[in-house]
Amino acid sequence: MIALLNRFQDALEATRRLDFLGPLLLRLYLVPVFWMAGTQKLADIDATAAWFGNPDWGLGLPFPELLAWAAALTEAGGAILLLFGFSVRWISIPLIVTMLVAIFAVHWPYGWQAIADPSAPFANERVLAAAEKLERARAILREHGNYDWLTASGRFVVLNNGIEFAATYLVMLVALFFSGAGRWLSLDYWLARRFRQRREAI
Repeated sequence: MIALLNRFQDALEATRRLDFLGPLLLRLYLVPVFWMAGTQKLADIDATAAWFGNPDWGLGLPFPELLAWAAALTEAGGAILLLFGFSVRWISIPLIVTMLVAIFAVHWPYGWQAIADPSAPFANERVLAAAEKLERARAILREHGNYDWLTASGRFVVLNNGIEFAATYLVMLVALFFSGAGRWLSLDYWLARRFRQRREAI
């Protein structure tokens, strides 16, 4: 029995040859997330700065123009660096800061869930109240609209705007900060290997 368990453990250890896939998949998942977020901010940077700075309907942050440019360029530039696996540990730091700002300045008041689901854990009062409103909206649409056409692209939901997605991206970035870009399919790996060989040759 012990010998069989050892064989299973050996087979499991052999998969470490593919350990570059973890960081690669994290990077590729985050690329479109940050590219879309950054380029949307850059597309109307004045509106982004206004939202960053306005205390009534925005975030009320200081130095909104500076922070808007910093967030937009960090996200868009970070997407490119993640794609090529270049300076991944370094770019993870400002991206982590960006996610922390998003969590606490934008999403925190709405709890955990991004999409309101009263049956899920961490459902707050806002989420619980969404169920009745959503069912009423569906009833109105069934009675007065083409419900099959309206739901052909997906079912209706209530956006709760909680921290769920931002927290997920934060966890992924923290993992990349500690793991790096991964072997074989990253510029970081090949540059480090090249510099290491040059240092050993000196």
